Amino acid sequence: MQRFSRDGYQVLHGLVPVAECTALAAQASAVVGGGVGSRTLLEEGWCVALARQLLAIPTLQALLPPGAVAIQCIYFEKSTGTNWVVAPHQDRSIPVAARVEDEALHGWSRKEGRWYVQPPASVLESLVAVRLHLDPCGEGDGPLRVVPGSHRLGVLAAGAAAPQLPPEVACHVDAGDALVLRPLLLHASARASGDSRRRVLHFVFGPPALPCGLQWQDEVAANAG
Repeated sequence: MQRFSRDGYQVLHGLVPVAECTALAAQASAVVGGGVGSRTLLEEGWCVALARQLLAIPTLQALLPPGAVAIQCIYFEKSTGTNWVVAPHQDRSIPVAARVEDEALHGWSRKEGRWYVQPPASVLESLVAVRLHLDPCGEGDGPLRVVPGSHRLGVLAAGAAAPQLPPEVACHVDAGDALVLRPLLLHASARASGDSRRRVLHFVFGPPALPCGLQWQDEVAANAG
């Protein structure tokens, strides 16, 4: 936990068996129907079950906020056929049930029929993302590159002078590993250069309650029926 608090990321090895990853990849691919991804995987029963499975893993529980619930799961696939570059950024938007007028809320948008908003920094600092890798991801597969400790700078204003930062670190993982990170950690990725596939289920976990009258769009608790 101390290292996670300091660096803003950690790799948990063997979180899910490789055979289960193969089955999950097939289920996720069926949902997107040949597309590169979707933000609404928590609509799927198998994904809800997986969220509860992850919430019950002690090594992951130690990195999550008290009473954590899964509030989003994004699936995406990167390969030489579906390839892209992601510039360094922070994840600042969260999915919520409805629009609420409050001066503390910014950047309202609609994506796949859902409301997204940029909440106060205190909310973003309470979130934890868990990127479950369904395939091995090495240097040629466009791995996530993170800037250790950058989450402790808070929300970085667009166009502001770049602070002095440590070098990026490429996060190489195997199938079944999870890269756990703070959404405010600066992260990026390059194009895949090999002939492999990088399929990821990107979960976001957060506290059960939100300020400003907001409610989560989807909410999966470990003890939900």
